[in-house]
Amino acid sequence: MYQSDVHIRVRYAETDQMGYVYHGNFAAYFEVARTEAFRQLGISYRDMEAEGVGMPVGELRIKFKRPARYDDLLRVRMLLREKPHGSRVLFEYEIYNEANDLLTEGSTLMVFVSSHNGRPTAIPQHVLDSIAPYFAATTGTDDASA
Repeated sequence: MYQSDVHIRVRYAETDQMGYVYHGNFAAYFEVARTEAFRQLGISYRDMEAEGVGMPVGELRIKFKRPARYDDLLRVRMLLREKPHGSRVLFEYEIYNEANDLLTEGSTLMVFVSSHNGRPTAIPQHVLDSIAPYFAATTGTDDASA
């Protein structure tokens, strides 16, 4: 499993008349977390696009538990619980406030596509190689008895 955290301060422009973060902004928060996680892994969206590979959202899910408000410092956690395969990768998200209250959960199913024809394509090998160490199989042996 791989996880990464990014902090985002809620700006006034991101809130609605009730003072809550407008629901549509959570997709942007997810994108920030996803992009920064890839950057930490040494994966660049820009480089992938230059190679002719895009990664559009195939599915978006959001579950709101508590509101986020103006000036809150949010911790957006991105998790890869499953090893990516084929042309798809499932990113999961948790958003917490400074009191560590879980505010929002969500996920995006991303599909790797060819920029040339818009059709699904295999996940680039360098992406799989960057993620692979976090999904290495454990041997299950205990060397303490030796």
